[in-house]
Amino acid sequence: MTDKIVIFSTCPSSEEAEKVARGLLEKRLAACVTLIPGARSIYRWEGKIEEAAEYVLLIKSRRSLFAALKEELGAMHSYEVPEILALPVVEGSPAYIDWIDKELKDTTE
Repeated sequence: MTDKIVIFSTCPSSEEAEKVARGLLEKRLAACVTLIPGARSIYRWEGKIEEAAEYVLLIKSRRSLFAALKEELGAMHSYEVPEILALPVVEGSPAYIDWIDKELKDTTE
């Protein structure tokens, strides 16, 4: 098991998805954010079934940065309750795992 995580989130537009991605990268809370257009979400909200076109964000980070990342993402996001789900990275290419570490904020600072 690694200390790396992938955080799933969604945004309503490409502009907001890019703003969130760049904000997380600038603060070194994410090493990479993959933006996937064309998602369609169907969900229950305030007692009704809703549907929305969205962009999926796959955010690569480290577990120790999750609290700060969650705060930053929430502050930049337009949704009242943004999707912020972190999944552990069990294994990965050593070179990619090392690269993630080099690109993230040092938590010993």
